[in-house]
Amino acid sequence: MNKLIAASIAMFFAVSAHAAEAPAKNSQQSKMATCNADAKDMKGDERKAFMKECLSAKPAKAPTQQEKMKTCNADAAGKKGDERKAFMKECLSAKKAA
Repeated sequence: MNKLIAASIAMFFAVSAHAAEAPAKNSQQSKMATCNADAKDMKGDERKAFMKECLSAKPAKAPTQQEKMKTCNADAAGKKGDERKAFMKECLSAKKAA
């Protein structure tokens, strides 16, 4: 079990060192770094199960334009005129829906 933990830690540092050399991480490297950070206090089977679940998780699907419009309209309730127009422009152009 200690060898597994040591190997996981070594892999994490190897990925971290490689990522420091590379200008940008790919999605799997980012996922590995995030999962490792989230599992920092876990040990043994608990960590192994968490890492398996975390690394196999699918990324959240981006909202459609229609879904964004619905959310932004709801969030803009009570706004009028230029204030609403500015809010809607910002809300709809955002990368992630709130």
